[in-house]
Amino acid sequence: MKATIKTQGSQFTVKEGDILFVNRYCNSNAGDTITVSEVLMLGEGADARFGTPTVPGASVELNILENKRGEKVRILKKKRRKGFRRGRGHRQELSVVRVISIKG
Repeated sequence: MKATIKTQGSQFTVKEGDILFVNRYCNSNAGDTITVSEVLMLGEGADARFGTPTVPGASVELNILENKRGEKVRILKKKRRKGFRRGRGHRQELSVVRVISIKG
């Protein structure tokens, strides 16, 4: 069974056993279980149910495998002929999660 969920500002189409990289869940540790109740679509093919905006009574359980940081993104600014150069970097905080079950 497939489901389209909305979590951490992004939408994902998942099935049981999938592993996702999402923005970090606040105050969470590895091994915690999170229930996502914002299910936008449930099922597949002719059995698909679409929510307006969410499917009532549907939920997806996620297990946090680890919290980590993504790869560094470099931001460079330069003005030609002025000797101005500035560099910054950013690393996004991520949670690696596995889909345990889809209910609905």
